[in-house]
Amino acid sequence: MSALARRLGLLRSQAGTALPSVAPARPMAPALPPRAQWPRADAQRSPEVVAEQLRKLMKLRAPAMAPRPAAPVDRTLPGEEIAPGLRYLEQVAAWPHDDAELALRDIRHDTARRGDLLAFDTETTGLAGGTGTRAFMIGAADFVDGRLRIRQLCITTLGAEREMLKMFSKWLKPETVLVSYNGRSYDRPLLTTRYRLARLRDPLIDLRHVDLLHPVRRRYRGVWANCRLATVERELLGVLREDDLPGSEAPAAWLAYLRGGSADKLRRVGLHNAQDLRSLFGVLEAMRDERPDPRV
Repeated sequence: MSALARRLGLLRSQAGTALPSVAPARPMAPALPPRAQWPRADAQRSPEVVAEQLRKLMKLRAPAMAPRPAAPVDRTLPGEEIAPGLRYLEQVAAWPHDDAELALRDIRHDTARRGDLLAFDTETTGLAGGTGTRAFMIGAADFVDGRLRIRQLCITTLGAEREMLKMFSKWLKPETVLVSYNGRSYDRPLLTTRYRLARLRDPLIDLRHVDLLHPVRRRYRGVWANCRLATVERELLGVLREDDLPGSEAPAAWLAYLRGGSADKLRRVGLHNAQDLRSLFGVLEAMRDERPDPRV
């Protein structure tokens, strides 16, 4: 065989043999430091930080904070509950005058026994009057054993109005002489309406009534800026109320209490009402003391 033939045979044998596959070279990873030299996460981050990072990784929200309990509402009212929704408060105080009979000169040209006098004042849901206005508090003052007694009725539910009216009627006698300030035009007609709506006998209609607003106007109109009771107290009695709740705020105070609010302002309404009653007898005494001297 010639050299050319041997060479051609070698090429055929090499073409029929598959060449071994060679895998592509992979990049080499950087060498890691010894495990002892790895930084510790808990040594650099607080547990709170780690927990927050875990929550973010797990897409969880932070646990909601429990709501703080609301402060307890002051619902305390003075006195005692004598019927469902009807509270009664009684106070007794010394009184400087103790004469049995009280001359009502310049007021009624009449004389009344001190024990028959009963001053009354209402706190109502509005000043416009009418069948939609009701009294939520009735205060009355009279004399017992020479001392001034103040009694107050207050309803804390709408359904207690009838019981309040019935209780107030028990305080009145045929010989009672009512004493008020603008009561002829406002308080008595309002109560008369409420008695009729409650289908109760009106105990006020036949009683004698001394409304001090009219003699005060006759004597001091043009002398004082006005004849409101607060002005009369200041000018005639030397009484200046401090931290007194205006009567215009009484309806809102009562309605707020009915809706579950605080009793703070409603207590102040009671204080305002009690001062009105004391002032009524103070004005009555002052008007009597200032009657003209018959010797002049």
